[in-house]
Amino acid sequence: MGEPREAAAGPSPDTTVRLVYVTVATREVGEKLARTLVEERLAACVNVVEGITSFYWWEGEVQREGEVLLLVKTQAACLDRLVARVRELSGYEVPATSALAVVGGNPDYLRWVVEETTPREG
Repeated sequence: MGEPREAAAGPSPDTTVRLVYVTVATREVGEKLARTLVEERLAACVNVVEGITSFYWWEGEVQREGEVLLLVKTQAACLDRLVARVRELSGYEVPATSALAVVGGNPDYLRWVVEETTPREG
């Protein structure tokens, strides 16, 4: 038998980091939302990607709209508050917000995401 392992300090970044996909109508809305999420430590980083085209059903018809994509890096503990802020600030009646579990990556980066989305004391 091997030596006992030390207990991990908190959840592993490999199991807690999330990539959240959000769409908004304009760059202005996207930048405001991105800054808010980062300032409130609900996100460590948000990429604002212009130039996407979305096709979707809305009110019984297929819609085609230009949108801006936000790729939000966060941790699972922030998801409920993050989704609430997106609902509040996106300008959409039903904002597209989907969280994907990050199952691997640069461990230093994953730790950074968790550190930057952990509330500060004081």
